[in-house]
This record gives sequence, C-alpha cells and structure tokens, in this order.
Amino acid sequence: MNNLPSDLIETVQNALQEDIGSGDITAQLIPTENWAKAQIISREPAIICGIPWVDEVFRQLDEQVTLSWQVQEGEHVQADQILLYLTGPARPLLTGERTALNFLQLLSGTATQTNHYVQKLKGTSTQLLDTRKTLPGLRRAQKYAVHCGGGSNHRLGLYDAFLIKENHIMAAGSLSQAVTQARLLAPHLPVEVEVETLTQITEALAVQVDSLLLDNFTLPQLRQAVELVQKRAKLEASGGVNLNTVRTIAETGVDFISIGAITKHVQAIDLSMRILPD
Repeated sequence: MNNLPSDLIETVQNALQEDIGSGDITAQLIPTENWAKAQIISREPAIICGIPWVDEVFRQLDEQVTLSWQVQEGEHVQADQILLYLTGPARPLLTGERTALNFLQLLSGTATQTNHYVQKLKGTSTQLLDTRKTLPGLRRAQKYAVHCGGGSNHRLGLYDAFLIKENHIMAAGSLSQAVTQARLLAPHLPVEVEVETLTQITEALAVQVDSLLLDNFTLPQLRQAVELVQKRAKLEASGGVNLNTVRTIAETGVDFISIGAITKHVQAIDLSMRILPD
C-alpha cells in the first residue's frame, strides 16, 4: 500500500458529515466575508502522516483555502514545530479544524508507533507487519500510516490472502483439509496457517503452506520452529510482542513479527491549530 488509499475521498466525506451534520452552527457566528490565517503545530516529536487527508478536508469544504505545508509526509518533527499554515475564509478553517486534526493526529500516531518498533528491528532481517486490528472504517488509512512509519502491510482483509486459524481448522476437519480446500478455492492467493505446536508445523509443511503464524511461541519454541522449517515457509511471530521483546523475538530468525497494537492501541500525536492574529 505505497499509494494513497482508494477510499480517501469517501473517508473524508464521511468524517465531515459525521461532524458537520446539518451545519456548523458555531462557525455561522463569523461573517462570511472574514478571512483568517492559521497554523498547525506539533506539541511532541512525531513522524507526520496524513497530509493528503488534511488537504482533502479543506478541498471539500472550500477550495479557496490554501495550505502551505512546512513538512513532508513521513518526516520526523520535533515539539513546537510548525507543520502547516492555512489561509482562507474563516468559516471553513474553523469547520475543518477538528476533522483535519483527527486524521493527522491518528495517522501520525500510527506512523510514529510503528517507527518505534522498526527502529528496534534495525540490523535484523525481520520485517514488522500490521494486522486487521484497525479502527473501523480507517483500515486503509492506518495501513498507509504503517508504511509511512517503515512497517509492512499484512493482508488488507479477508479476501486477499488465506489465514487459517484454529477455528477454521476445527470447522474444516483438519489443518490439511483446510489448506487443500484453500488451494482449490483460490490457487493464486497465499496460504498462511496459524500453528500452536511443532507437530502442527510439520503437518503444515507437508501440505506446502506459504507461511506459518507462530502464535504465542516462547523464544526456545521460536528457535526450534526456525530450525525445523529451514526456509521452506515464511515464519511470522505474533503474541506477547512489545518494545521490550520485539528485538529478542527477531533475533530468533523469524521473517515477520505482527503487532496489532500499532493500529489498535494507537495514541494520537498532540497537535494544535491556532488562528493567528492579523
């Protein structure tokens, strides 16, 4: 997902409708002819992500609003750094303030948290993956932000890759049966199987899965899995991962580490927008 999400315009439309509803009654206190200049400042260090969403917010509200970005998408910024100057009719500046900041704060928070993990993985061959544990309606936006932070995307949804978990195996009858059916259903899509034991790894390798999700394996078990698989499938570690453990997990030799927290437990970056005096 290196390119902008295809649903960006629709996502902004929905966010504006959610906030404005039948009209911004407070902004109506300002005369329509009044113009203003504003700035957005970061109150803490961050990786900035979400510039296209901010641009789209004000494009949809009033194309007379001009935006002069002082930073680029994916750039590291410091506390009290000015990110953006906005000039235009005062009403749309005020109306769009919260929606624009919501996107910029959330996506910058996602990118920043992702980058904290990526920095921990430097010098290893392990890639950081996101998950489907995203905020409803913002999956594509958050996965874009993961890329901004230096991470990689796992599958986008339930339609672009198989991930056969314990419940799928139980419902299908066996791991082998589930994988066989997946190959028949969509032979062009990758097949990943979640395993909990070394025995399951052996069974999965026998049916030539593309990758294995090692669920809550201990460090010794991860090392055993790497030794057993011998590069015959990609290995993804998941569960019990945090900034204190991610490096040690990577050093076992797994190919990927997936972390739901980078999108699910994201903390918004502290940003503020202020109307400047004349």
